[in-house]
Amino acid sequence: MRILIADDEPLARVRLEIMLRQCPGAEWVGSVGSGQEVLECLALTYPDVVLLDIAMPGLDGINLAHRFSVLPTPPQVVFCTAYAQHALEAFHLHVADYLLKPVVQARLCEALRRAERLNVHPPAYEPIYLSARVRGETLRISLEKIIVLQADDKYVEVQYEEGHALIEVSLKALEHAYPERFLRLHRCCLIPKERLLGLKPCADGRTLARLVGSDLTLPVSRRNLPLLRKFLRGE
Repeated sequence: MRILIADDEPLARVRLEIMLRQCPGAEWVGSVGSGQEVLECLALTYPDVVLLDIAMPGLDGINLAHRFSVLPTPPQVVFCTAYAQHALEAFHLHVADYLLKPVVQARLCEALRRAERLNVHPPAYEPIYLSARVRGETLRISLEKIIVLQADDKYVEVQYEEGHALIEVSLKALEHAYPERFLRLHRCCLIPKERLLGLKPCADGRTLARLVGSDLTLPVSRRNLPLLRKFLRGE
């Protein structure tokens, strides 16, 4: 079971790393100190569980857990925090466990066992597939693999992890069908919400969107920029 640690306190990260060595089946894959780094690491380390602090700079733990909930295969979350007042909200997010600092070894191992059971028997999830044409062949592309959708004349071009394809569904129809799954960058471009990594201002006044799992940077319209900023802040 692959474990990512997210805590803005270096000593807390080190302590959890040491404790993980005593948890059977736990494989530590990395430690980060901010919400932004968590998003960057998800596509690189593919953790099964995130040991997540709540009070972190930028995106806090609660907002990250909300963000995880729209992922096709989200990691289990075990909150490790000094604040008991967020427990009710945390369990409304269906996290695996909620541990108060200082974390006790036995409780950490118990939380990881619970997370492992949830990974083996996850809640029912209905994957989203788009029907696309590639060199005359019709195939299904999972939303999990989609990087960006861009309007191209009467078709929509899909860039996904294995290549490019065309679909005969408008961006507006996709937004309407899956309002909780896509973000609009500009009039002709949608991305899955979990792909938005950050916003990069340019010297010429433009803003570019950085994407998880891709070197692409895509222009953002001024009209959509406030909504994207709010999304990154978890609002």
